[in-house]
Amino acid sequence: MGLFDKLFGKKETPKQTENNSVDFDTTQLVKTAEMLDEDLYWNIIDKSLKNTSNQDDQEQFLIREIGNLTPRQMVGFRLRTDKLLYDTYNSDMWCAGYIMNGGCSDDGFEYFRNWVISRGRNTYYQAKQNPDNLINAIDENLEMYDFESFWYVALEAFKQKTGKDLYDYIDNENFKTKEGQYPQFEFTWQEENPESMKKICPKLFDKLWDKH
Repeated sequence: MGLFDKLFGKKETPKQTENNSVDFDTTQLVKTAEMLDEDLYWNIIDKSLKNTSNQDDQEQFLIREIGNLTPRQMVGFRLRTDKLLYDTYNSDMWCAGYIMNGGCSDDGFEYFRNWVISRGRNTYYQAKQNPDNLINAIDENLEMYDFESFWYVALEAFKQKTGKDLYDYIDNENFKTKEGQYPQFEFTWQEENPESMKKICPKLFDKLWDKH
């Protein structure tokens, strides 16, 4: 019995439907709070970066790659994303987003951090250490540094493979590092005081602030 069968049970061999999606027996799907293995997570993203040159293509590539995972792993991909978002919810990262996009709302900050994650492990962890390191990820072809749809690639892959809503299979009782439970913090910079932003992200400020 394979890993998929052990996790989700098996009543019959999956069938191929007319639209080429796989008709799984979803009655054994269970909720999970287990994140996808981090190395596997970053390998998928790095592969998407090597094989695409724009966000639309990267989004579709990720949906296909995630579709090769088990449903439990697909949920885990989303949970890993949420954890990475959680870990970068802080004042200094928000400052970087504000400078790079000429403003940054609550939703905009989510989409900005999704973009940071989508650029791969090295970019993410360098930015986590010091958001001013995002100077190395500047792309003159981008109007905005955000990637809203990155947040939903696992949901789309899960729906295509199972016909179900991924949200229904998140064990919210045991998964806490997510939107809605972010830590509280006080801003260390002010919108009306650009110099306060420059102190936090001097390289980004010098390169981008006058362009907004």
